[in-house]
Amino acid sequence: MKYKLLGNTGLKVSELCLGTMTFGGKGWAKMVGSLDQQAVDKIMRRSIDAGINFIDTANVYSEGLAEELTGKSIRNLGLKRDDLVVATKVRGQMGEGPNDSGLTRKHILTQVDASLKRLATDYIDLYQIHSFDPLTPLAGDAVDPRRSGEKRQGSLHRRQQRRGWRLMKALDFSNYTRVEAFASLQAYYTIAGRDLEREMIPLLKDQRLGLLVWSPLAGGLLSGKYRRGEEKGDTGRRSGFDFPPVDKERAFNIIDVLRPMAESRKASVARLALAGCCSRK
Repeated sequence: MKYKLLGNTGLKVSELCLGTMTFGGKGWAKMVGSLDQQAVDKIMRRSIDAGINFIDTANVYSEGLAEELTGKSIRNLGLKRDDLVVATKVRGQMGEGPNDSGLTRKHILTQVDASLKRLATDYIDLYQIHSFDPLTPLAGDAVDPRRSGEKRQGSLHRRQQRRGWRLMKALDFSNYTRVEAFASLQAYYTIAGRDLEREMIPLLKDQRLGLLVWSPLAGGLLSGKYRRGEEKGDTGRRSGFDFPPVDKERAFNIIDVLRPMAESRKASVARLALAGCCSRK
């Protein structure tokens, strides 16, 4: 396993990160996956044995159940918490009340405590803004739970920052107000969807922020199990949850090239698609 620095933090994380959106299968997340504790433990064990030390979850995954399963798995497997880099997120709806979502100071601090409890840990390594909140000004979400020892670094999700100017504005705000600056950006990026290269990646390199890629296989479309013209008869995840949006014609053109390459190397299409993503510096 290769390890890379998380932005300018000095923190070393595995090049591959274990995502947990398939854990639990509660609420909307059941369209993605419904892994129980036994399956979670198996995946976690295999990931750790492969050298992965980076785990990404979110409070909205299975309405908090994914965090619970992740925390319990760490305990079940007897893993040393300090050997892991655990990331979670805040912003989504976590209740029926008017203040049970968003990026207000109230909601962020409430959800930090709730995530810590579900994960059964006393700190979060990377706390991420999951999506943009148009009702809360930048100063409102400049909360620094790190002062009470509850988190280590901050990050943004791609849906939070759709334009480079917005991210740069946030970084400047942190610089001039001396609050915790964002350490990374989590964004959708695949060999079939490279829009990030136009503006955001140059910005991340210039400002020395880390990039966390979500859905590098485009929701499974680049896994190799999908073939052009067979989508309607598919029973996989994308048949009921066609996300993220992908230019399918472009994706299948890429798959058509990858398939013979994979066969000649006795590798999977998915492995080549991941390699292509990882190789881009």
